[in-house]
Amino acid sequence: MHASALFTTHSAYADVTPTQYSTALTWLKENGLVTSDGKTGRSAGPASLMEAAFKDALWLPDADLLVTCPEELPMDVIRAADAIGIGTDDALAVIRDAWGKVDTESRTRVGNAGELALVGLLRAASDLPVRHVAETSDGYGYDIAIGDVHIEVKSTTRRGRLTIYLSRYEYETMKSDPGWMLAVIRLGPDLQPLAVASLDRRWIEHAVPGDRSHNGRWESVRFDVPADAVTPGLPPLGAMLTEAQSGLLSGKPSWTG
Repeated sequence: MHASALFTTHSAYADVTPTQYSTALTWLKENGLVTSDGKTGRSAGPASLMEAAFKDALWLPDADLLVTCPEELPMDVIRAADAIGIGTDDALAVIRDAWGKVDTESRTRVGNAGELALVGLLRAASDLPVRHVAETSDGYGYDIAIGDVHIEVKSTTRRGRLTIYLSRYEYETMKSDPGWMLAVIRLGPDLQPLAVASLDRRWIEHAVPGDRSHNGRWESVRFDVPADAVTPGLPPLGAMLTEAQSGLLSGKPSWTG
């Protein structure tokens, strides 16, 4: 009440209307920066304030590509950093941290949806048992088993850009298992399958980083996959699918369509 009266009557705050104050207070509460009784939240601070302000920015999911140095920060981020008293280096660190949280959450949600979608497509198109092994353990090095084929699934909701992550264990499983394959599935905004393709094993072998010494080794790698490394559909499964197979599994529509 005292703060509200101050914003309403004090000349120093004449540029803030009561409605603006109320809207700002509601936003601070919704983001956990101020408690319901008006006290400062435990996580309040310049970094938390900036992260809350830009966590829903449309460009944030692509911040790893769009913002690689302080000079590439959007102007609204620079103005916000100046307003709350932090430098552009700190602002970049906040944006990178916020992107990491968004990326991790999105990969988990989209990844789970992609696995379930592909399991459904395979069960509808084959008389063979389809086992979703990742449902019980992540220790197989792949997600789905059908016959002698072991499928690692990577999912995306993006068009025009395919970025996937491969663990060292998944890669070593590929090297030792002739039935291993990597399937990519594109999902729509409602997480329904739009296209299915496979990634060339030879491209993966060529693209993985090398261990430079016995004192260190890579454990996870991110690939930005070019279109020519992707094959529409899942050709290794051709003989296993019934005549009523899903067009998606045969590459229709195509990955780039």
